[in-house]
Amino acid sequence: MSTFEKTVTVDVPVSTAYNQWTQFESFPQFMEGVEEVRQLDETRLHWKAEIAGVTREWDAEIVDQTPDERITWRALDGTKNDGTVSFASDAMAGATRVTLRMEFEPEGIVEKAGDALHLVEHRVQGDLDRFKEFIEQRGSETGAWRGDVRPGDV
Repeated sequence: MSTFEKTVTVDVPVSTAYNQWTQFESFPQFMEGVEEVRQLDETRLHWKAEIAGVTREWDAEIVDQTPDERITWRALDGTKNDGTVSFASDAMAGATRVTLRMEFEPEGIVEKAGDALHLVEHRVQGDLDRFKEFIEQRGSETGAWRGDVRPGDV
């Protein structure tokens, strides 16, 4: 099992950063290897991504979501992939610190080798950097979902 945490500061207000992150179907625009994310309902997502040269599909469930603070998910099938993205406002600077903490369990020799070389960890930092570029260039979110999901609700 691998666990890592990466952070980026984006020069938009916390509500803008959070709102954009709730637009899961836009993830392929800034996440390397993510081919498709379909939102099945308010708490379930279907992912299709290329990981270490292998195409994987899985469903994930949002288990905790508080507007402008955090979104926590867990994979329902496939490779273990659980995590939290949190948002912290720096109101004085008009910026937001976005922190992604993730746990995953690589499967197969190729994914395990990629994990040993920290490829997934580097990819996640790159995804955060591309998110920063994406939202700062736009200056506004493409949409928003401001609903609350509490542990035990799903």
